[in-house]
Amino acid sequence: MSAVPLIDDLEVSSYRVPTQGPEADGTLEWDATELVVVHLSAGAVHGMGYSYTAASPAAALVREKLAPCVVGRSTEDIPMLWRDMQRTLRNVGVPGLGMMAIAAVDQALWDLRARQLELPLSALWGQLRTSVPAYGSGGFLTYSEEQLEAQLRGWVEQGFAAVKIKLGAEVSDAERRVDLARRAIGPDVSLMVDLNGACDRRGAAAMLARLAPYEIAWVEEPVSSDDLAGLRWLRDQVPSGTAIAAGEYGWDLRYFRRMLEAGAVDVLQADATRCGYTGFLGTAHLCEAFGVGLSAHCAPGIHLPLARAAPVFTHQEYFHDHVRLEAMLFQTNHRVEAGQLQPDEDCIGHGMRLLRSEAEPFRLSP
Repeated sequence: MSAVPLIDDLEVSSYRVPTQGPEADGTLEWDATELVVVHLSAGAVHGMGYSYTAASPAAALVREKLAPCVVGRSTEDIPMLWRDMQRTLRNVGVPGLGMMAIAAVDQALWDLRARQLELPLSALWGQLRTSVPAYGSGGFLTYSEEQLEAQLRGWVEQGFAAVKIKLGAEVSDAERRVDLARRAIGPDVSLMVDLNGACDRRGAAAMLARLAPYEIAWVEEPVSSDDLAGLRWLRDQVPSGTAIAAGEYGWDLRYFRRMLEAGAVDVLQADATRCGYTGFLGTAHLCEAFGVGLSAHCAPGIHLPLARAAPVFTHQEYFHDHVRLEAMLFQTNHRVEAGQLQPDEDCIGHGMRLLRSEAEPFRLSP
């Protein structure tokens, strides 16, 4: 049996892609998405990963701290490399920016490993589903009523069974937006809302009581995701058909375990651009053990192999900004049919590739 070629090169680049216009949720405004992209090589085989984050600082961490952990090593040792990267960033700080840098390298490691074996990444992990349910997500607070209605109708036309919009803390404006959304999508499509932690407990409870007639299926971060007691309290206030969701900012299994032990959510969210492929798979097993659903946050192309292999999986967020970004900058790995993500069956690894010429205009200086 021939030896697996060792990793002989790491390349990192960073990009800033303007949004189509100003965007906002209940607690933040933005006009661009930044991402750091990592390429690993082992002989003639290459792997790629990306994270959306403060791109230039994350790229510096990858280049200066993480590259020495992986170059000269083998993809047969990914758990060891995962441990070593976290140890390397101990004094820098692992949660936050550090973990998002690790996540991009971790994705590239798994992609490279699957490509060395000439397998789809989902087959390497063990595939449980052939297609992946998804929901349309966007509905920013900066949208006009016409923009919001057009986006919602577009998702319904694509066959999505659920859609999600942003809400702020002001109750009457939230009701106005939810009423518009319900009229746009009709009674048979599930309506989800995301407050991004804009409310305190009492404010969130008052808002959800006001919105009860609209049959909200999912409320994401009605309070800060750090307020586990508040999330648990709100679970007791909402109708039985409404799920409380949070977790998108999770970095490691300890974070997710605390959320699950607190009974804070009906569905846990995880994001492999923040917790890596390795962390996401561990989180999926935690959710299985606790009997809680798992939903993938943003970055649909990156999450697709995980969604096909995770032991429990609810749905994939088809987030407007990242759908647009992946279509602009990457060879993608799926199509949408009847609200499901259908993977390209002939791809190996995760099936994504950076389109360097299209990305070059958005590149940030090293």
